Amino acid sequence: MQPHDRLPLDDFVEYDAEQMVRRSREHLDHIRRRHSIRTFSDKPVPRLVIENCILVAGSAPSGANHQPWHFVVISSDEVKKQIREQAELQERRFYDDKCAGEEWLKALKPLGTDANKPYLEVAPWLIVVFSKKRGGMHDDGETTNYYVHESVGIATGFLLNALHSSGLATLTHTPKPMGFLSKVCGRGDNERPFMLIVAGYPAKDATIPLHATHKKSLEEISSFL
Repeated sequence: MQPHDRLPLDDFVEYDAEQMVRRSREHLDHIRRRHSIRTFSDKPVPRLVIENCILVAGSAPSGANHQPWHFVVISSDEVKKQIREQAELQERRFYDDKCAGEEWLKALKPLGTDANKPYLEVAPWLIVVFSKKRGGMHDDGETTNYYVHESVGIATGFLLNALHSSGLATLTHTPKPMGFLSKVCGRGDNERPFMLIVAGYPAKDATIPLHATHKKSLEEISSFL
């Protein structure tokens, strides 16, 4: 092992086998209640909740610990309106002009998605996740970041889990193309939009597509050797 500065691991909590099984099952039951929704309430959510969830995302592992991400958190009605307008413009091209192709549109049909995105203005919080090509730990703008997409993907998963665990509903949105988000959010050439996350309370009439409840079995998604 290469020499490096180290600290003792003094915050790890060990559980016995029975506790681990119980805790893993409880978490499974908890995460199965996470659903992507498309009808949100405008009920306010405390900013501190979002801040804590961003810090959870920021604790994710990353290549060389360079943490190649930036989260733009939006509550401004004006900015949300801009994002909705731009997103719907791109989505109309995607759906109406069939830029996606027949196969992709067929895959999306059971989810009931279309070019209309009213939730982008209704939900109290939008979080735009950006990936950073360069910067290193000190954001010097020059140091190469490593495993950027993998790292940002993990951080985004952490964020979704944290938002759900805090009691919020979420939706992931990736308008194609997403370049307009860089301009609206005022981010530079070193960053690329990775994902837009909608967060808030579900509307009283919120539904989830039946198609989205079908998850592959353990045998389909894993192999134990």
